[in-house]
Amino acid sequence: MSVPWDGSPPDPAGRRRADGGVRTDGGVRTERPEDGPGRLPAPRPGGRAEARRIAQNRAATVRPGRTGTGEGGRAATRAGRRDTPGEPRADGRAGSGGGGRRTSARSPERDGRNGARRLIAWSVAGVLVVLAGAGGAVYYKLNGNLRSFDADAIAPDRPPESAPDSHGHRPVNLLLIGSDSRAGKNSDLGGGDEAGARSDTTILLHVYADHRHAVGISIPRDALVTVPRCKLPNGKWTREQPGQMFNSAFSVGNSETGNPACTLNTVERLTGIRVDHTIEVNFEGFAAMTAAVGGVDVCLPNDIHEGNINPNLGRKGKVVLAKGRQRVSGQQALDYVRLRHGIGDDSDVGRMKRQQAFLASLLAKIKSKGLSPGTLLPLADAATRSMTVDPGLDSAAKLVDFALTLKGIDLHEVKFLTTPWRYSGARIDLVHPAVDSLWRTLQADRTIDGQDATGHQEDPGTPAADPTPTATPVPAPGAESAPAVGADGAPIRVTVHNTGNASGLTARAAETLRAAQVTVAGTSTTRGTARATTTVEYGSGQRAAAEKVAALFPGAAVTPGQGAGISLRLGRDYAAGVGASGSPSPAATGPAGAPAPLPTEVVSEARSGDDDICSNVSYG
Repeated sequence: MSVPWDGSPPDPAGRRRADGGVRTDGGVRTERPEDGPGRLPAPRPGGRAEARRIAQNRAATVRPGRTGTGEGGRAATRAGRRDTPGEPRADGRAGSGGGGRRTSARSPERDGRNGARRLIAWSVAGVLVVLAGAGGAVYYKLNGNLRSFDADAIAPDRPPESAPDSHGHRPVNLLLIGSDSRAGKNSDLGGGDEAGARSDTTILLHVYADHRHAVGISIPRDALVTVPRCKLPNGKWTREQPGQMFNSAFSVGNSETGNPACTLNTVERLTGIRVDHTIEVNFEGFAAMTAAVGGVDVCLPNDIHEGNINPNLGRKGKVVLAKGRQRVSGQQALDYVRLRHGIGDDSDVGRMKRQQAFLASLLAKIKSKGLSPGTLLPLADAATRSMTVDPGLDSAAKLVDFALTLKGIDLHEVKFLTTPWRYSGARIDLVHPAVDSLWRTLQADRTIDGQDATGHQEDPGTPAADPTPTATPVPAPGAESAPAVGADGAPIRVTVHNTGNASGLTARAAETLRAAQVTVAGTSTTRGTARATTTVEYGSGQRAAAEKVAALFPGAAVTPGQGAGISLRLGRDYAAGVGASGSPSPAATGPAGAPAPLPTEVVSEARSGDDDICSNVSYG
């Protein structure tokens, strides 16, 4: 009885090969059509000698120079291997003997090759499993490192979210806090023995809606501000505290880890800008970050000695940071960004300049390595060991995803500046109305030179459109004019609400609306409930009309309301741009109510991310 030798199942008679060939006593022949299905060879007697003879005959059919290939070659070689007799079975029959049973013995070459293939396959699978497990372990570790503050510690009366641009993209405001906590290993890095924690560095980073521009605003730690109500560790809320140093907000509650939520509340109260995310890093985390990127390039105009780092040392000491360009990490990097004495006028203002230069250099280093998970994960691992974030960044995935959204920002389009300021004895006052114009500029998502930053590119040769929103022109006396209408063709009717304590705001806003042919349906004033940002609320189907109204009040947010009509709720930003007489201050607003250009001296002090690291690193 013939045996299938190529691994295919036999026909019902158990005799035909899968390729149409049949076995014969002399080997293998291909069945011709005229043979017919009934012309089968005589059964093979079987036995070890017969099997050996058949294998030898089949091996002889392989053409010279082409082992195992060609007609009858590869198949015959397989057949020879499979018909090679094995060891006698317990019943005395050979492994390939009669009865049509397949041999149980396999060639050592085949067993070796199959074993190698299995080994390679399992090795590759093992590596993939290890890599996947390691990736999961890394994320698990980062998640374990992260700490976040409670969402209910954020003040409920917040500025509205930033409005999207014409492409549906929103700007992002990131609050960066450098803490001087001495808790844990921080005391070894920061020196000193003061209890509690303060915000050594605070920068509000505004990422424009196009995610191609950004500006970081340093807020002086000694600036006198109003610290709003903040949540204490015991769950109670403090009272509002005017005339406080800005960095005292971080100390509310006097805990060893600080109060980043209170700093967030203070920044929102100060600026009228909603903070989307907050990241606080202490000494230990900062030092680890700089080491993770292989150091950061900095520059100093003169040598810095031990006595400059620690004025209580009582002597000059050895050089800690040399004059000129150098690469620093760990303790040296921390010394650089905290340095106040022995350079410039020994002020915190000069220190902020060096901090801005350091951040620009750090960004350049990270971008040179590539904003990829391979770069960001080690950096995140170093940072998250000593990091506290808002609830929106409380996982490794959220943190890395957010970082990757910033990869399109060009270094030249990253600007750093300090809030307009002046000395007030040993403290600092913020200069009005220049600082108000700065906040309004960011609220309107404009660059510090007053330009639109939506990322829209005009066609070559096409004059750029005026980016400044303009109100509907006031008609000439006696001229006929149609009222402003919404998308449904109905006249736009607006109710004006003054939510602050300043008088005359509703009258001024109503005048602006009527000049644009918008119908004022009514006005009201509610004392003591001031919003930070002016908001236009609208009912069903009236969003388009609300956006027309918002265009008359640059920086105003547009949001759905609970009522059926349109309500204009004036915020502190509007009050800041209106004088006591009820008319806009020319220093606070520009044409058609747009933010006024920032003073030249403020803009000229701005630092670009690609500026030379030796420039603008001291003050006085």
